Amino acid sequence: MQDNLVIEGGQALQGSVRISGAKNAGLVLIAASIMAEGETILDNLPRICDTEVMVEILLEMGVDIHWNEEGSLCIYPPDHEINCTTPYELSKKLRASNLFLGALLGRQGKAIVSMPGGCDIGSRPMDLHIKGARALGANVDIEHGYISAENREPCGSRIYLDFPSVGATENLIMMACKTPGSSIIENAAKEPEIVDLANFLNTMGAKIRGAGTDIIKIEGVSRLQAGRYAIIPDRIEAGTYMIAAAISGGEILVENIIPTHLHPIIAKLQEVGAIVHETDQGIIVKAGPKIMRTDIKTMPYPGFPTDMQSQMLSLLALGNGTSIVVENVFENRFQIVDELNRMGAKIKLEGHAAVVQGTKSLYGARVKATDLRAGAALIIAALAAQGETVIEDAIHIFRGYENVTGKFSKLGAKIR
Repeated sequence: MQDNLVIEGGQALQGSVRISGAKNAGLVLIAASIMAEGETILDNLPRICDTEVMVEILLEMGVDIHWNEEGSLCIYPPDHEINCTTPYELSKKLRASNLFLGALLGRQGKAIVSMPGGCDIGSRPMDLHIKGARALGANVDIEHGYISAENREPCGSRIYLDFPSVGATENLIMMACKTPGSSIIENAAKEPEIVDLANFLNTMGAKIRGAGTDIIKIEGVSRLQAGRYAIIPDRIEAGTYMIAAAISGGEILVENIIPTHLHPIIAKLQEVGAIVHETDQGIIVKAGPKIMRTDIKTMPYPGFPTDMQSQMLSLLALGNGTSIVVENVFENRFQIVDELNRMGAKIKLEGHAAVVQGTKSLYGARVKATDLRAGAALIIAALAAQGETVIEDAIHIFRGYENVTGKFSKLGAKIR
């Protein structure tokens, strides 16, 4: 796979784009599938680098897993115990490898999980995951870069999360749904991907209530029966194409979306002057006469998503006036700023805030994708820039966006 993307700016995007399944829902559902008896078939799963890494991890663990002719992923765990150690070389490639902690404890009461990798966007400690596992009766040790956990006296429990961590909430749901007794997760994450995980497990026989609220109640069950499930659309991919329409001066129909998941993004696009309206086919985003300023604070769902912050920085760099963007989730999300400034943006950092002084033009340059969403933001900036932009380390982008060059090319972008 090529490490660079080359984009010629100045094309107004036109047409329609179909959104793939949600990366962050798909990865946890792959992990959760090993807890069920029989074959799980996951539909609408994106073929992206992170998905392929999760597939490789399961193969190393001894799980029968393959893509079928329809493009769906088939997962068939054996009847006996599987290898409960996640391989380091694969685990360090993505954050979602930590989800095997909950899945393995739920499946067979033992897990040895490598400390996860992924994008360098800030501190993402495992302490909440470990605290929850211990509360549910697991003995947990950390040594030589691995988290080693074993169920000693599994029993339902009440767990309060100091921060509504998505990963910790997911791991605890998976553990608790196979732990005897009643469990309550307080201050749980409310993201749509949490709801999708709970719906998936409930179709297999789990008893989970309250997903999507800050209190999740779970009654442990002894077994889960595999089935077929379609993953929700990716709200971050949808938001990325919506912003691309606004910055390029174009008009795009974004198909295969759940509008309520996109309300925080829609609200900000309308504030900056884009024209957004829902139809039976999806959401149409049309660029306004000019890009206005606005202020943004990233927050856990249903607040404005941290995964859309970098893309909005690209848009606001061409805004009429000064915008303030405050990052409240990941402290390293602003690595994108140096790259945007290389393209002519005028952004200054002040602690957890970026002060964006809008400018009339961006210019093509050689830039680097420091993480997945920063890479997407550089594509967006390049679409509006004068001249040619080369994005190095574009492998980050392929981790989370399916067929990104094909989809943008279909909309009229000059990208290779």
